[in-house]
Amino acid sequence: MKKLLILVGMLVCGTGFAQQYSIDWYKIAGGGGTSTGATYQVSGTIGQPDAGGALTGGNYSLTGGFWSLISVVQTAGLPNLAITHSGNNVIISWPNTGSYTLQQNANLATSDGWATSGYTISTANGTNSITITSATGNLFFRLKQ
Repeated sequence: MKKLLILVGMLVCGTGFAQQYSIDWYKIAGGGGTSTGATYQVSGTIGQPDAGGALTGGNYSLTGGFWSLISVVQTAGLPNLAITHSGNNVIISWPNTGSYTLQQNANLATSDGWATSGYTISTANGTNSITITSATGNLFFRLKQ
């Protein structure tokens, strides 16, 4: 009798409740990687270059589009470059303390890819800056003397 109760107990399954998540409409684009957090994982890039805004539901939000990276490479002995953003604009700035050339490169693996930046440099209150609107792709900036 005891063995029968143990067997019946093993056959009875507990009921679990899980949330159902789905992406009902999507466009798949190449690139990206794997993003993980807690029990969720997204591989690749789910992007919508024509998306109007963030897709939201409950506690979650997904902004479509493509990723870009804008970064600075600090040059020893020269002023530091700073990155800030304002809305969809990215601003690269540095102190106006000498004659320096702002250079840019789309690929750090190509050391001879550095060229003088074509962005217009603005100067105000002792600070030089450029503004990049709606950035796409990767861009790296540095100062050269």
